[in-house]
Amino acid sequence: MEHAAMLYPEQVTLNSLVQNLVYGSGTVGAILVVVGLLMIDAGTTRSENLYNSTIEKLVGFFLGFTTYFVIGFGFWAAQYYIMEGATLGNAISDWWLGGALANSLAQHTDPAVFPGLNNFQIFVFFLACFAGIINVLLHFSVSERMKASAYYITAVVATVVSSALSWMTWGSVGPLTNAGFHDFFGVGFVYLFPAGMALVLVPKLGQRPGMFEPHPKVPSYNAPSIGLAATGLITIFAGLPMVILSCLFFFDPEALAVSVTMADTSVGIAFNNYGLAWAGGAVTGAIISYRTKNYAYLLLGPLAGYVAIASGFDVYLPWQAFLVALFAPITSWAVYEFTLKRGIDEHKLFPLFIGAGIYGLIMVGLIKAGTPRGGYFGIEEGAFAFQHGQIGIVMQLAGIAVCIGAGALTAVILAFVLERTVGLRVPVEDQASGLDELYWGLQSDEKKVGQPATEIPSDLAGSLK
Repeated sequence: MEHAAMLYPEQVTLNSLVQNLVYGSGTVGAILVVVGLLMIDAGTTRSENLYNSTIEKLVGFFLGFTTYFVIGFGFWAAQYYIMEGATLGNAISDWWLGGALANSLAQHTDPAVFPGLNNFQIFVFFLACFAGIINVLLHFSVSERMKASAYYITAVVATVVSSALSWMTWGSVGPLTNAGFHDFFGVGFVYLFPAGMALVLVPKLGQRPGMFEPHPKVPSYNAPSIGLAATGLITIFAGLPMVILSCLFFFDPEALAVSVTMADTSVGIAFNNYGLAWAGGAVTGAIISYRTKNYAYLLLGPLAGYVAIASGFDVYLPWQAFLVALFAPITSWAVYEFTLKRGIDEHKLFPLFIGAGIYGLIMVGLIKAGTPRGGYFGIEEGAFAFQHGQIGIVMQLAGIAVCIGAGALTAVILAFVLERTVGLRVPVEDQASGLDELYWGLQSDEKKVGQPATEIPSDLAGSLK
């Protein structure tokens, strides 16, 4: 007769369930972000390529999601293993898809082996969503131009590299974060990394037909529904507060919140900073939009404010967050205009991430310099002592360089291989004709309306006169 499994009730207390629900809500928020991104894509992608663009983003998302479950989480968790004297190999062994801790029930796992197991297991799902989101964001920069096979290979590789990057740059005891790089929301590995890849891939893929100059089949590139894109923007706004909660760690007494970087913070301050980031970006974005008569800044403005403040949601005071967000759309506007004048067909990642993202990481390094953070709660001495490090501009610049450099290097290697194997670019004529019809036999309403009318027989025409 088999022995009954030992029960560890301290792993499944009511307090632990509350934390499980907090982190579980983050996965809901992340999925809402995916929905919002797909709505923005549906509102801004040419109708003839819309289904293909959407389905490639979805497949890319789930390739990243699956790859993260298979191998990615072990990289991020390794920072805490190393803190305890273990290794990266130990973390991957425990947390790959077939690993012991990835497949253990919390109530049957000794807290001496791994306390709070449920929370870490939920974090796999949470971070797997963001591994998929990185691929969705990358696709915005290569949509309609990159071969599906090349993009899918890129999605798998990007997930592995971004997972390793998250170990270095997001948390509290990774190599860069423990040394002083401050990034509350993962701006570096979620936003700057795909932007770094886009810096390499976009010039290789070239312009889409009709974007900058007329093509015989595409006189101009027309977005089908800006209203739908605006609705997607609000959907993202609704989902991100739950993600913010999942970037906080909670310790006794009761529910003391510190940020994932181990900086002092609170739920209320982080939430208010988030709201004011959108508000500040929206105000300046609206001003720019009305002055330039370009609708794009009404969408880019709130996003720019959010991206600029995301790295410092935990440490800014609300008035500081608002002021920094007010100037964020100006950086996006400058990058956007720079790309337009040079015929660079990338209007999302570069203005938001190269512009507002870098600006935000630099500003938190300047405004909050000296703020204690890093290490781990409860450790009082040594290399991982709680809040032993301080925010500083030098480490912020180092983190920016590492994240963009990792993306660019990954893309250089991938492009070299893909161009010599499956190919990289969709032929321009196929882009112009429409990938929905070419690949899936679908025609847009716009195309159907433009078809020549059926000829009426001459005898019937005479009877109608």
